[in-house]
Amino acid sequence: MNLHVDIQMACESEDAPDEQSIKRWVSAAIRDEREATELSVRIVDKQESQALNEKYRGSAGPTNVLSFPFEAPIPEPLPLIGDLVICAPVVALEAQQQQKTIEAHWAHMTIHGVLHLLGYNHQNDRDASVMECLETDILQGLGFPPPYISE
Repeated sequence: MNLHVDIQMACESEDAPDEQSIKRWVSAAIRDEREATELSVRIVDKQESQALNEKYRGSAGPTNVLSFPFEAPIPEPLPLIGDLVICAPVVALEAQQQQKTIEAHWAHMTIHGVLHLLGYNHQNDRDASVMECLETDILQGLGFPPPYISE
């Protein structure tokens, strides 16, 4: 697979994963769905996450991950799938609250976001079940515990 991930550190975070880990998780999420893939992953603070969440989702406060799928004006097979925005402080807090390792939760949020870029969602029970099973399979394949069961 030809993979290009532009990683942007827009905030300081002791807990943020390294570039190699992010790329490994992105690659695992894409699996064999695409031959070539381009996306950006932006690591942000609560303020930026909150502003984007309010502007694009109409939801108050920061959130763990936002996915912005690329939609070509003229449908054409391009490698660009979109952008992920991951809020480092929210991921750290959730990992602690859910009693998960910070690495496991970062992996989960990265994979979750990439699956959204690929068109998966959790808008209804059936779609949520498909997406959660896929996330679980990918994470367990990487050596992480199931994400929806507390450790």
